[in-house]
This record gives sequence, structure tokens and C-alpha cells, in this order.
Amino acid sequence: MRADILAEEWAVITRFLPDDWRELARSTGALQRARQVRDADVLLRLVFLYAASGLSLQHASARARRAGLARISSVALMKRMRSAGPWLRALAEAVFADGARRPSLEAVPTGRRLRIVDATHVRVSGRSGADWRLHYVLGLPTLTCDFAEVTDASGGETYTRVPVEPGDIILGDRGYCHREGVAYVLEHGGDVVVRLNANSFPLLDSMGERLDLLATMRSLEEHVPGSWPVRFQAGGKEYVARLCAVRKSASAAQLAKERLLRTARRKGRAVRQETLELVEYIFVLATPGLDDLSTADILELYRARWQVELGFKRLKSLFDVGSAPNHDPEAVRSWIYAKLLAVLLIERLGEESRLFSPWGFPLRGAGESLAGVPRSVRRVPGRGRAPLPTQ
Repeated sequence: MRADILAEEWAVITRFLPDDWRELARSTGALQRARQVRDADVLLRLVFLYAASGLSLQHASARARRAGLARISSVALMKRMRSAGPWLRALAEAVFADGARRPSLEAVPTGRRLRIVDATHVRVSGRSGADWRLHYVLGLPTLTCDFAEVTDASGGETYTRVPVEPGDIILGDRGYCHREGVAYVLEHGGDVVVRLNANSFPLLDSMGERLDLLATMRSLEEHVPGSWPVRFQAGGKEYVARLCAVRKSASAAQLAKERLLRTARRKGRAVRQETLELVEYIFVLATPGLDDLSTADILELYRARWQVELGFKRLKSLFDVGSAPNHDPEAVRSWIYAKLLAVLLIERLGEESRLFSPWGFPLRGAGESLAGVPRSVRRVPGRGRAPLPTQ
């Protein structure tokens, strides 16, 4: 592509970044010296060339030299990545905060930290070329990555590897629904909202008997949420919790059944009728520190995780391209933030494309409002047309 076209497209992309994004590169320490990398634009393009494009450090540095972007070695690029984490985090937070769609987090108790834990397979750079697993924790609503760890492919998804502070609320999918992991969070003063995996997490009812999950779900009325006090045992101790559930819509239940049956056919397995019926429900486990929240609030918290899961799917698709830095914690965090920022910018560009303009680019930055027109009445991408202001 011609250099003038690249420069023009880069200008369109950077309109979605905060106004002071270049100054932030220096104040956060990402751009301390201009040697090899002359300014913030070059640094961010190098970051995207490496992390978002899926190139290795060697290939990214070679591509940068060939394009006349910068003469930088793979070692120097790695050092730049190590110091760019706070800057990339600030940019990702700003782009996320300015987005049109945000999870509903009104149910979060004041003063408590909401965190989402997840993991995905990646390839880590180095001579081994092996498959690894990246474990990471994102805070809401800022998308702050406060924990990242690379393990081999056998490193399981578990709460026990995550640092927990008193008051933390950690949201997880079924992969994290293990009794020992939930007990670990409780013992460290935190709480969890986790999608229940009935096979790996047996529950007891209030009388101490094994809970009949299907019979419990059948007691739900239409699409009215319900909750039940439950218990579970871990490490020789018994803990209390609350099971919250709601019946899926007919269409959502049918899609879930079709996915379950496709997976079973692919693996040559039979599906029990009870298992097929259970997919008609969403059931979530919540620990005692969240007892002040209603059942609907608990399900709303999990819905917030589900909304972010849509972004995770795009994030994971980028994680599957290229290789993460080899075990360097700061470089791994920078790599995550670079991927996250790329996903957020792609989403913003997608939103803008729905309001295609004949001149081919937005006239205003992402954070500017229409002159003289309040934000409350301007059109938001993907949300329909707002009413015109009255005289």
C-alpha cells in the first residue's frame, strides 16, 4: 500500500484514541528515549505490527526496517514492549470507556472490585515453539489486566492461581467451577459468581442431601429467576452458597441443544435426556458475601461477564495469531493490552462503518460531540437514530 494511503488510514484509526495519547506515551514511561523509535506513532505501529499482526519479534523488526518505519532489533523491540504496558493499558481503558456498549454493572456493591478470570491457548516465542496457556484477569469496567501468567498447555483453569484480596468479586465460566477453587477465594475474603458445572461441582441442599438439580430447575416458573440455599464440601470443610437460575428462551434453548448434539456426534458420544433438558436453564453459583443482592442482580452480574465474553472471543481469535513473549511478565501484559486495544479499535471502526460517510472518514474524534447538539440526542452507532433537538 502507498505511504500516503497508510498515513491517511493511520490518522483515521488514531481519532479513536484519547486526545493526549501521544503525551501519555512519555508520561507512562513507554517513550523515554527517541533512539530508534522517534515518536508515539511509530511506537504504537511497532506494537501493532508485532502483537496485533501476529508476527514474531524477528519478523516484526524486519518488516519495520523494510517499510522504513524504524531500524530496531528484535531485542530492542522486546524492551519497548516491556515498558509499554501502562501506556497500552491507558489507551485500552480510554477506548473502552468511550464505546457505545458497556456491561451493566449497577449491581456491584460499592467499594468492591469486580474481576473476570479467563484463559486461552497461545504459542510462546522461543526455540521450543510449544503450545502454552495464558491465564489472565481483567477488571471491570476499566478492563485493567491485574494478573497474567503463562503455563504449559496442561495448566488448568482454576481460581487458586489468581491472587485474591478481601472484597474481590471474581466472575468465571464453567471451567473455573471447581470446589477447591471457590473455597480458595472464600478463604481469602473474596466472592465468586460462576457458571455451575453440575458434573464437577456436586451440591447439597439445605438438609445436607445431594441436590437434584433437574428437579430443582423444573420448579422454576416460566422465565422468573429463582434461587436456593446450597452447600458444598471442599478440603474437609463445608461451605454455603446460593444457586441462582433462570429458564432460557425457547430459541436460546434450542440453539444450546443443537450445539450439544453436534459436539456429541463429533466425539461419538450419546447425550442423556437429562443433560439435554438441563441446557434449557442457566444456573449460576454465588457465594455468601453477595447475599444482599437479589437473584436478578446475581444473574445480571453474570450477564456482564457474558457481554465481555463476546469481546473475549474476538480477543482469543487474536491471541491465536502469533506468539506471546516468552515468560516475561511485563512483556506478556503489554502483549495482552496490545491485543485488547486492537480488538477495541476494530469494534469502534465497525461501529463507525454503520454510519458510512461519502468522504470515507469521521469528521470528529471519538470523544467529541456534535457542535451545539447535546450527546443525549445525537445518534449512537448501532442504537438507531436519536430524535432531532427541538427549537
